[in-house]
Amino acid sequence: MKNQILVVCLILCSGITAVAQTAKDYTQKGRELYERNEFMESLLNVNKAIEMDPNYAVAYYLRGNIKDRFDDRHGAMKDYNTALEKNPKFADAFFARGNVKMKLQDYYGAISDFSSAISINENYIEAYFNRGKAKQFLQAYEDAINDCSKIIQINPKNVDAYYMRGILRIDFGDVKNGCLDLSKAGELGDLKAYEVIKEKCNQKTQDNDGSY
Repeated sequence: MKNQILVVCLILCSGITAVAQTAKDYTQKGRELYERNEFMESLLNVNKAIEMDPNYAVAYYLRGNIKDRFDDRHGAMKDYNTALEKNPKFADAFFARGNVKMKLQDYYGAISDFSSAISINENYIEAYFNRGKAKQFLQAYEDAINDCSKIIQINPKNVDAYYMRGILRIDFGDVKNGCLDLSKAGELGDLKAYEVIKEKCNQKTQDNDGSY
């Protein structure tokens, strides 16, 4: 009797294990491997997920991330496109595709994707930051400054936003406020901000009225 129960248990347990291997499970395993930088093993798991469920947007997104790590940017773009076809409200896929477009120097396309991510998640700090960087490449300084200001509004201790806004303001000709932003970045722990202050702020502020 005990042997029969054991056999039944093994059959049931085996069945449970088989059922558990869904596209989501394979994708989660792929994500864990990706985070450990085991990219090829991650890719194999994600491919299995897509085979099991060709409409699972998250799997395409993760495969796009893997391809991007291999510098297969056009392959990554294709997977992000597919992820967004499956889920048009996938903010992270817009963000990731925008990053690939940045690497391909398609700054207008990158701005469009970052804006789409922000329209889905209005507090998407990384999307504001990278949109600001794309605008910086296009010398759209005022718009880039506005993106940094939005980040600071969301998180008043975001050191990267103060640093970038400081650089942007100096490039835009607003040396006084740019240097104040760099000072705030330094105060928050960014030592390279003080290097920029030494290079760009002290002499120029002396040339101004010197008052703050």
